[in-house]
Amino acid sequence: MSSITEGQAGEVRLLQGNEAIARGALEAGVSIIASYPGTPSSEIPEILAKVAAERGIYVEWSVNEKVALEVAAAASYAGLRSMAVMKQVGVNVASDFLLAVAQYGTRGPMVLVSCEDPGALSSTNECDSRQYARMMDMPMVEPGDFQEALEITKWAFDLSWELKTLVMVRSVTRMSHGSGNVTLGELPPPAPGAAHHARYNFHGPMMDQMTGPVANEPPTACGFRRRTHEKLARAAELFETSPFNTYSGPPQPELLIVTSSSCNLYCKEAIHLLGVADRVGLLKLGTTWPLPARLMKKYLSASRRVLVVEDLAPFLEENVKVLAAEFAAEIGGREFHGKRDGSLPGAGEIDADAVTEALRSILGVEGRLPSPEYRERIGRSVMAHIPPRQMTFCPGCPHRASYWSVRIAMALDDRDGFICGDIGCYALGTMQAGYNTVKTIHAMGSGTGLASGFGKLAAFGLEQPVLAVCGDSTFFHAVLPALVNAVHNRSDLILLVMDNSGTAMTGFQPHPGIPLDASGQVAQAVDIAAVCRGIGVQVQVVDPFDLQSTQKELQALLDAPPGVKVLVLKQACALSPEKKGKKQFDVSVDPQSCLGDSCGCNRLCTGAFRCPALVWDKGAHKASVDTVLCAGCGVCASICPRGAIQKKEAAQNA
Repeated sequence: MSSITEGQAGEVRLLQGNEAIARGALEAGVSIIASYPGTPSSEIPEILAKVAAERGIYVEWSVNEKVALEVAAAASYAGLRSMAVMKQVGVNVASDFLLAVAQYGTRGPMVLVSCEDPGALSSTNECDSRQYARMMDMPMVEPGDFQEALEITKWAFDLSWELKTLVMVRSVTRMSHGSGNVTLGELPPPAPGAAHHARYNFHGPMMDQMTGPVANEPPTACGFRRRTHEKLARAAELFETSPFNTYSGPPQPELLIVTSSSCNLYCKEAIHLLGVADRVGLLKLGTTWPLPARLMKKYLSASRRVLVVEDLAPFLEENVKVLAAEFAAEIGGREFHGKRDGSLPGAGEIDADAVTEALRSILGVEGRLPSPEYRERIGRSVMAHIPPRQMTFCPGCPHRASYWSVRIAMALDDRDGFICGDIGCYALGTMQAGYNTVKTIHAMGSGTGLASGFGKLAAFGLEQPVLAVCGDSTFFHAVLPALVNAVHNRSDLILLVMDNSGTAMTGFQPHPGIPLDASGQVAQAVDIAAVCRGIGVQVQVVDPFDLQSTQKELQALLDAPPGVKVLVLKQACALSPEKKGKKQFDVSVDPQSCLGDSCGCNRLCTGAFRCPALVWDKGAHKASVDTVLCAGCGVCASICPRGAIQKKEAAQNA
C-alpha cells in the first residue's frame, strides 16, 4: 500500500501539495490520468502511477501535453473520470485541442491540473495559464492552502460532472512543492477493470453533441458557443456560495485584500507581522474564473481601497476591476493597488515580504521587517563571501562530452556554424558549461523548427552550417513535426539527438523511446534512429564518450552534401537509475606526467573541459580528480595531451 492511499477518513497527514492533489483525485474516483513530465507537476502522475494497480486506474506519460489532454478526453467521452496534468508551459502545448474540448463539453468528469512556476525557479519563463480559462470559457479554481489542494481537486470533478465541462485546477510551485497538514477524506472502492465496465454508447444524443464533425456547421458552432457561455454562467452562480471563497477581517475594513492560491498564505503572514488584522480584510478566492459577481460586490462595497495580491500577471486584478466598473453606479469608485500601480512587483515570485512592503506603503505603518536598504546592504555583504558559481553539467554527463566534440568539429570546419537549441539539460549549451555552442533557446522542438528555416536560407547568402540539438524525450514531444518539415522541404541541417535514456531533467520518467510505461510495466519502445530512417533521413548513432568516433562522424556530416542529417549521441545520464552510484572507470591524475602550468595546454582539463570532478590542486600546481564527485565516465582521459589523466576498469567491474 502506498502512503497516498494509507489513512482513514478524518486522519491528519503531512502531505506535499502535489500529494494532496493526487489524493483528492483518488477520493474523487479518478480512473485515467495522462501527463507529460515537467516541474512543478511531475509528482502528481508519479504518485498515482505507484497505486495504479492497487486502485485499478490507468496512468500514462503521454508523448506531449496535447496528446495527454486527448487521452483524458477519450476517457471522459467514455464516461470515466479523467485528469490531465501539466507543467508551467504545458497548457500552451495543449491549447489547440483545449479550445475544442472546452467548447464541445465533456461526458464523464474531466479536470485539467496546471502547475505553474512563478519566479521561474526551475523554468525558462514565467508562464501564466490562467488566461486560457478566460480565453476558452472554462471554469477555474485555485487551492489557497494544502487542505484545499485535496478538497478543491475533489470538488472540481463534481463541478465538471454537473456542468459537463472541463474544469481547470491551477497550482503554483509553492503550493505544489510545499507541505502542510491535510485531513483525509474517504477513498472509494478500487475501480473495476476495463472489462467490467458497461459498453459505452457512442451514438447517443449526448455523444453526437460532442464529436468534432458536428461543429463544422457554422450554426452548430454558434450553438456550442452559446452553450459554453451558459455553462460558464452556471459556474459563476455555483461559485457565489462556494466554501472555497472565504473572508476574514472587520466588516468595514480600511483596506480589502483580494487574493488566491499560495498568496493567501503570504497575505495572512503579512497581516500578522504588521498587526493590522483590525484594519485589513482578506478575501481569499478559490473560484477565480468566472468571478462570483454578487460576492465580489458585497466585499467591494465594504472598503474604498483594494489591494489585489497574486502571482504572475494581473489577471485577478483586471477581472476585479471590470466588476468594480460595472458596480460603480451603485458602490462608487474604488482605489486599487496591485501590480499595475507598482505596489507589487510585476515579475518574479510574490512572497510575504512583498505583501508586507505593499501594506506598509498603502497603510502608512511601520513594519517589523528590516528596511529594503538594510536588506540590500546585508545581501551585498553576504554575497561578497560566497564564491561565484556557474551552472554546469553533472560529472559524467554525456552532454558535456557531446558539446566538446561539437565544439572541436565546428572549429575544424571553420565556417562559423551555429546550433539552434531546445529545452532540456542540454540548454546549458548556451553557457560556458556547453562551451557557448548553442545560440538560440525557445520552446520544446523549436530548435529543429528554427534550423529548418535557417537551412533554407542558402539562396539568400547564408553559408554557415546549421545544426539543431534536442533530447530523446523532446524528440518525440515536438521535434518530429519540425524534422518532417525539414525533410519535405529539402532543408539543409544536422540534428543532434542527445539520447540519455529518459526525461532526465524532470526525474527520468519514461518516454516512447523507453521500454517501460508510467507504472514500470513493459512497453513498446520506439527507436529514434529507425524513425529517422523511415522518413528518409541519413542517420548515425554514436557514443559521445568515444570522442574520436563522435568527432569523425560530425566532421563527415559537416562535409556531406546538403540535406537533413541526424546524429544520435546515445549514452545514459550519469544520474539515471541504471548508472547512479556505479563507475565504469576509476580515474586519477599521474602527478609525474602532469606538468601543470608548464604543460602549455593552458589547463585544458580544469580550464576548458571543466568537469566538476576535475580540480586544480593549488598547492601542487597540478590537476587532480575529486574521487567523490567523479562518475567514472573516463572521458577526461581522452582530452589530456600528456596522457596524465588515467583510467582503469573500476574495481566493481573488474
